[in-house]
Amino acid sequence: MLAIFTETENIHTKQFLNTYKIMGYLNLDTEKTSSTAKELNILLADYHLYYQKLRNFHWNVVGHNFFDLHIKFEEMYDDAKVKIDEIAERILTLRYQPTSNFTDYLKMSNIEESSAGSKDLDMVKILLDDHGKLLKQMRKVVETADKADDEGTIDMVGGFIGHIEKVSWMLDAWSMKRGDNHPEV
Repeated sequence: MLAIFTETENIHTKQFLNTYKIMGYLNLDTEKTSSTAKELNILLADYHLYYQKLRNFHWNVVGHNFFDLHIKFEEMYDDAKVKIDEIAERILTLRYQPTSNFTDYLKMSNIEESSAGSKDLDMVKILLDDHGKLLKQMRKVVETADKADDEGTIDMVGGFIGHIEKVSWMLDAWSMKRGDNHPEV
């Protein structure tokens, strides 16, 4: 049977479709937030590989720096685990599906796996390099979220940026030689 809609019913249908396009409870345009969700999924993949690398380094660090780095790497992977959940839940909040398998993470991520045989100082250098990659992806997320007027994502990732910058400074300071110092302003 062919249904014939009244003009009022057509107006309600158009309003429903517009409401679907603009998430009522977030007041965000789903067409704009899809790009943000894609960039967040790449950040999610980056964080999964970063997390696993931290576990690898935590388990396999040896030498005079064992105690310092073993504890620091555990602290860092605990933080990464929390951020992984926050990123995935933000993607869900934007009404998209987070990527959830390692095959896809390995394809999407800007971060590469590391072997278990790295030396302690090399581990720190590798992590600082990964921090640069994470920061670059985070800034892409912020830029994309800004175009979608997505303050929630900008706020969340902005906090991540400040934290990873501080951890990077600490790792860099730890790896400096005694007597080295930062330049004066």
